[in-house]
Amino acid sequence: MPKNKGKGGKNRKRGKNEADDEKRELIFKEDGQEYAQVLRMLGNGRCESMCIDGTKRLCHIRGKMHKKVWIAAGDIILVGLRDYQDDKADVILKYMSDEARLLKAYGELPENTRLNEGIVGDLDEDDDNAADDYVEFEDEDIDRI
Repeated sequence: MPKNKGKGGKNRKRGKNEADDEKRELIFKEDGQEYAQVLRMLGNGRCESMCIDGTKRLCHIRGKMHKKVWIAAGDIILVGLRDYQDDKADVILKYMSDEARLLKAYGELPENTRLNEGIVGDLDEDDDNAADDYVEFEDEDIDRI
């Protein structure tokens, strides 16, 4: 059997996750960049996101972030727009939840942006009519069935 000549295994490659605790400065968008909210993850380092300008784009997660920064549906990200493809973009940065709240407070994100939600979509704000969804059957209706 051959000897192990490497410098470690999977855990060494994974490394330590020390960067989570330290605060980083808030990065605002520049020209050629846009804020977006992830609609769904597609796999293969791609996600579908709704940009703040109202365009739905297919975003590619750059290699520096791949398997290091985990992106889920509902996250606020900064994407770099492509000059030659308007329906595709590249993920530059994922904002933490407190950073996303700061962006909303500074007016960078519109007020109707919903933060801290796993599933993004056209959900009704008020579920007052939830009781109307139930159908009551009488005993004679059940006997007919």
